[in-house]
Order: sequence, then structure tokens, then C-alpha cells
Amino acid sequence: MSLLLMVHGNAILETSVEKSIYIFIKQGKILELGSISNLPTYLKHVKRIEIPEEHTVVPGFIDVHIHGAAGADTMDGSTEALTTMANALPSEGTTSFLPTTITQKHENIDQALRIAAEYQIHHNDSGKAEVLGVHLEGPFINPKRKGAQPLEHIIDPSIELFKQWQELSDGTIRVVTVAPEMPNGMEFVHYLNNTGVIASIGHSDSIYEEIELAVNAGAKQVTHLFNGMRGIHHREPGVAGSSLLFKELMVELIADGIHVRPEMMKLVINAKGTDGIILITDAMRAKGLKNGIYDLGGQDVSVADGQALLADGTLAGSILKMNDSLKNIISAAQIPLAIAVKMASANPAKQLNVYDRKGSITIGKDADITILSEEYEVILTLCRGKIAFKRGEQV
Repeated sequence: MSLLLMVHGNAILETSVEKSIYIFIKQGKILELGSISNLPTYLKHVKRIEIPEEHTVVPGFIDVHIHGAAGADTMDGSTEALTTMANALPSEGTTSFLPTTITQKHENIDQALRIAAEYQIHHNDSGKAEVLGVHLEGPFINPKRKGAQPLEHIIDPSIELFKQWQELSDGTIRVVTVAPEMPNGMEFVHYLNNTGVIASIGHSDSIYEEIELAVNAGAKQVTHLFNGMRGIHHREPGVAGSSLLFKELMVELIADGIHVRPEMMKLVINAKGTDGIILITDAMRAKGLKNGIYDLGGQDVSVADGQALLADGTLAGSILKMNDSLKNIISAAQIPLAIAVKMASANPAKQLNVYDRKGSITIGKDADITILSEEYEVILTLCRGKIAFKRGEQV
């Protein structure tokens, strides 16, 4: 399967932004890249897609924290749910993702992990977003900062239970959200780090000294910065302030203007730099659907006016799309598109240690490519070289 993209506008490449280039794709990989003026004669008869001058070609986005979309949720524990998500996400430019669990009964988490492992072996086909592993959010969190996580299923960090879950998942749990201040928390973070799993501090009431201990134990990430954590105080930095101070910590950011207001997005960029931020959606099943009542972890969530809320007013994930995330942070921080794209593509790829095949438009990497309009709307998405979404057409 061969395809030639003729880019007449901008292309955001790994180290530069170029105009008027061609991208030759074969068997799902980027095989050649160069100036249109130097297009080899042997490519002139390959099937091509002309990208207009007003559009921009960018690497596909990687969502490391997403519960659901299009009516499906990771906790449905079914191949059909993951397939629905994988088919829906390219419409917002996302080409790979970590389906994310929620605090629930052990048997429900068991089922979600088994299905996710099986999906990665048998159903990770090109032409839809790729499942790169699982993000285990909960149950190893602090009840004081539970947010929309069901209180009755929260437990202390347990290495033994995690070992069982990692075995069930065939070793595919890539990120675990944990409150390190809970009993056994530091040992748990250390274990995760030693086994190549990213410990992400979240739903945590830690103070600065506890965050320092967690970083020393190997914590590398922070789950949805500012949400579900002890905030900044001038006499106690808390989780939020400490996250901005420790360079070892990559922070997730929900750039919807609801979870984090625009001025705070700008503050995060000023404090962390653009290498220290990963844009996420933390989306739930209502994304892409109309307003109404939807389930999240056995709880009713009311979706209206762009917000997803529990009955008590607690934010319950988002209905944010990744391309809108870019649009919002570009507006809030007055940064160029290339910088926003880095936070949605290269940064998560590096964090997940898949930058050798994902996260940038480079020869040899997967042809995960998104075409954006001037208004950052998704025009076309390729997942491993195959068209997964084309605006106005059913793929």
C-alpha cells in the first residue's frame, strides 16, 4: 500500500516547519520526505493526496489519558468499546492513545485490562487510532482528592495487586496514577519505576516534601495538573506547586478552559517550558455526543454547555477534543502551532518511550499524520498510512 502526500502548505516536521514538501508512505511507514521540486520521477504515478496551501500537516496526536468517546468507555470491558474509541478519535487528529480505567470493583478492572491486552494483540489494525497500552487511574489514590473517582473502591497502593493486574494486562499497563503519600505509596512508586511503568502523581494530597520523596523514588508524571490535588499555597506548594518546580515531572494538562483557565495554562508553560507538558483530554464517553446523562464508573454524569458534572457539581472528565485542546492553548499562551503540536505528539511519545516510531513526521516512523485547517479543524487523518478520517466523508 503506497500513498503520496503533496503538501503545498506547511508541514511541521521533527526539527523544522517546511513548505511545499512530499511525503511518500509505504506499508504504513514514512519512506521518503523531500521538496516537491525534487519529486523523483518514479513517484509521479503513485496515488496522491494534494494538501492545499492553507492547510498544515502535523504528526498525529497521542492521548495518554482518555476514558471514552462516542458512547464507549474503557470500563465497558469490551472489544467493541475500544474499537469505537479507536474509530472515533482520528476525527480529532488522535492517532494513538492509552485507554484509561477508573477506580472500580477489582473484577471490573480485571475485565478492562484483559480486553485491552487482547485488543492490542488482535485488533490494533491500521486505519484507526492505535492502543499503546493502558493508563490505570485509581484505585491507589487519596480519598480526600477523589474528584469523580468512586470513594467506595479506593484502596491503598498495593504492589501485589498491581502485579496481578499487570499480568492480566500482559504487561501493557504503561501509566499508573497514584497518591504517593498513602500507606505503601513510596514503595509502590519505586516498584513501578523499577519495572518500567510511569508513576503519575494524581488524586493526591501530598505536601512538597512528599512530592520530593516520590520524585526520588521515580515518579515521572502528574495526572491532570491542578485537578484532584492539593493546590498551591504560599506557605505550602502542595502537589500543584511542586509539579511546577520539579523538572523530573511531566505534567498532563486538560486545556479546555474549564478544568484549567487560560491564564493558568500560560503560567504552566512559563514554569515548565514546552518540553514538560503533555496535552490530554481526560474525555469520557459523552465526547462527540449530544447533551444528556451518561455513565462514568457507575456514576451518572450530566453533560451540558461543554461540561461533564456529577450531581454534586464535581467535574467528571471532559468532552474535549485534541484539536480543540491545541486551539485553546495557542489562544491562551500565544504560542505557535508547532509548539502546541509538540505537547500533543512528541512529548507523549517520548514519555511513553515510543518516539522511535511515533510523535513526529520523520523517515522510518509510522505514518500517523493529521491535516489541520487554518482554524485547527481536522481535515484528514492517517493512522499508520491508512486514511482513518476525512472531513465530509465516511471512511
